[in-house]
Parts: sequence; structure tokens; C-alpha cells
Amino acid sequence: MDDWQRILQESLRTPEEISERFGLDLEEVRKISRAFKIQITPYYASLIRKKGDPIYKQVVPDVAELAENSGEDDPLEEDLDSPVPSIVHRYPDRVLFLVSHSCASYCRFCTRKRKVGDANKIHPRYIEDGLDYIKDHPEVRDVILSGGDPLILSDEKIESIVSQVRAIPHVEIIRIGTRVPCYLPQRITEELVNRLKKYHPLYINVHFNHPDEITPEAARALNMLADAGIPLGNQTVLLKGINDDVETMRKLMQKLLTVRVRPYYIYQADYVKGTEHFRTTVEKGLEIYQGLRGWTSGLAVPQYVIDAPGGGGKIPLIPEYVQSITDEKVVMRNYAGEIFVYPQVKRAKRRKPRPQPPCYAGESQRI
Repeated sequence: MDDWQRILQESLRTPEEISERFGLDLEEVRKISRAFKIQITPYYASLIRKKGDPIYKQVVPDVAELAENSGEDDPLEEDLDSPVPSIVHRYPDRVLFLVSHSCASYCRFCTRKRKVGDANKIHPRYIEDGLDYIKDHPEVRDVILSGGDPLILSDEKIESIVSQVRAIPHVEIIRIGTRVPCYLPQRITEELVNRLKKYHPLYINVHFNHPDEITPEAARALNMLADAGIPLGNQTVLLKGINDDVETMRKLMQKLLTVRVRPYYIYQADYVKGTEHFRTTVEKGLEIYQGLRGWTSGLAVPQYVIDAPGGGGKIPLIPEYVQSITDEKVVMRNYAGEIFVYPQVKRAKRRKPRPQPPCYAGESQRI
């Protein structure tokens, strides 16, 4: 057994372990665990400094998850865009390929709560169906492996899936979405990296929400992936009481760049059942975006997006930097609130059409 598998086995999983470790009501934890799986790796639990801190809130169950009328099971309507159980095909040229139901730890704000952790809903038997679907759809040039977390699978299983996707002629890009470098960085081994780097162009999107998650262990894992030529992007969720202030978010984005991870998205928290206590206002997200743009390197500024309820896809949100546009000029506001004017390119004046002579009956019309 590899070290990462041993660490994963020692995770906090049962209501009894969780309630004892964090001083919670056992019956409440049992109720929550029936609604959504609970698991915390010992590594990630070790990052918790005190009850209720940003690390704690992301993984320790909260009775607020049981609140009624607090969101929808599938707000993004992924299931309606799922032609086979392992595929979500929403955009023209790319698909989401669900290959694992398990995660190292379970985010309490998970957008896929309705199926993650349930082997009956994301099952290995659906992988062949997913591969067949991709083969049958030549418009698909980009495949994102997700779940659950693909990197919880064995080295052999991961390579089997990646190699089969890479063998499909029309697939140009493979991406893996994972939170393993955050929750279980020990999983990133030389063996895994050596297997993955054979299938370029391969990209990995990781998920860090707070600067305290970027530890020496996480840095080692991320740098191993980057050394293998794998471009890394980060997807952050805007979460109340965790990263919903400019200072925290700016520090997170800057630290990501030091470990060679490019900030990619900040997501407005999805309207998922049982996660209302994590959601902020969109105005708060725009305020944070304004606190990044211009105040730090452009490399450290991701897109702020809402994955639109009802299956509309990701919609970027930006503050109103353009104040007005006319034929003569564009009036703009910069990051510091100062106003600047950009002269428009002069447009060629259209010539008035020459008058045509009247056309009489029997006369040929001009072409």
C-alpha cells in the first residue's frame, strides 16, 4: 500500500469520529451524514487551527446543511445535458467525463452533492459508455475528467482512462479536475506524474480556496506536476466566511503563482441545496474582483463567473469599467476610479448611392 492510500484510509469518516474530534452533537452529525457523505483526510484536518476557521468550514459538517428551501439538487441542470450517465455535454466542442465517485475529502459546498460519494450514480461501468460517446462525436475536441476526483483512482486506472481518451483522433486536449493537491498532496507521486506526462497536451485544474491551503506539501505536489510540463490552473469558489474579502483572495492568488498555478476562475457559489450559508452576494464578488484588477499582477486575476442556473453555462462578470461609447471616443474608469478617454478610429464616410434613371416598361433592368 502506498503512503497516500494509508493516509486516505486513516481519514475521519464516521459521525462518531467527526463529532468526537470537533465537539459536535452526534445525532446532528448522523443526520447530516445521511444527506451527504463526510470525509476529512488527516492531512487536511491538521491544517485546522480552530473551530470555525476557513479550513474547518470547508469540510466539517454544519447543521445549516439541513435547512429547508435552501437551493436545488441540480441547479446547473447537468442531468439534462447528460446523454449517457458519465457525460455532461453542454458546450459545443467539449464534454465533462465523470470517471470517479470518490473524493479525498468532501467539500460541504459541493455542486454535485446529489451524486458524489454514491457509486450507483457515478459508476465504473459507465466509463465505457462515456468513451463510446466521445468516439461517436467528432465535434468533441476537449475532454475534462472529473467526478468525484479522478486522482483518487489507482495509477493504472487513471492511465487506462487517459490513454483511451488520447487515442481518440479528434480529441485535442485532455483536462483533469482535482482537489487532491489540496486535500491529499501525498497522492502526487513520481509514478503518477510519469504516467500522466506521456499524454500531452494534458492540463490539470486544481481547487484551492484559501492561502492557508498552500502548504509546503501542496507546493511539492504542484511543482512536481509543473515540472512534468503539465499546465496548472486553479478554480476557487467564493465562500462566505472563508475567502470573501479582498485581502484573503489577493493573497491566495499571489501564493498560487509562486507554486506555478495560474488563477483561472472565481466561481460565485452555486445555488445548491444545503449550501445557502456559504453564498455571498454578487456585489461582494465584484468588489473582490475590483480589489484584484490593477492592484496586483494581471497573472493573479482570474475570471469571476456565475455558472448560470438552468444550464446556461459560465457567464463572466466584470465591473463597469466602460462608462460610455460614442463614434468619437470611449470613456473608461481604471482600477483606481480615475477616468480616461480613448479616441475611436475614424470611420470612412459612406458614399451616397448614385441616382438611377427610371425604368420603363419593356426596358431591360440593369444588373
